[in-house]
Amino acid sequence: MKIEHIAIWTLDIEKMKRFYLRFFDLKSNEKYYNPKKKFSSYFLAFDNGARIELMHKPEITEFIEKSDSKLGLTHFAISVGSKEKVNTLTELIRENGYPIIGEPRTTGDGYYESVIADPEGNQIEITS
Repeated sequence: MKIEHIAIWTLDIEKMKRFYLRFFDLKSNEKYYNPKKKFSSYFLAFDNGARIELMHKPEITEFIEKSDSKLGLTHFAISVGSKEKVNTLTELIRENGYPIIGEPRTTGDGYYESVIADPEGNQIEITS
């Protein structure tokens, strides 16, 4: 078994797509749009087949903007292959103005990681 994809509701689907493509070496499909439901999405794929689905729908956006609850997915992790790549990518993300939530370090459970936030605040662990 494996995780096939993780889905993220987003306020600005194009901005989020640019962020993930730029920093995580993903490939995107063509934008899907359902005019009846006013739903749009992109699937962003890693070379190993795992994907991130970015989704947008005006009604969901309004709910998210008014919600003060953050139950559910806390973060997800992307492995970049080495400590050096964790450090380099973390610095590149910092230089581009995105928040670094946790500096590169070895955690108590043995991961070498940093924690960053995407443009809409979703936390991503960058692991070696």
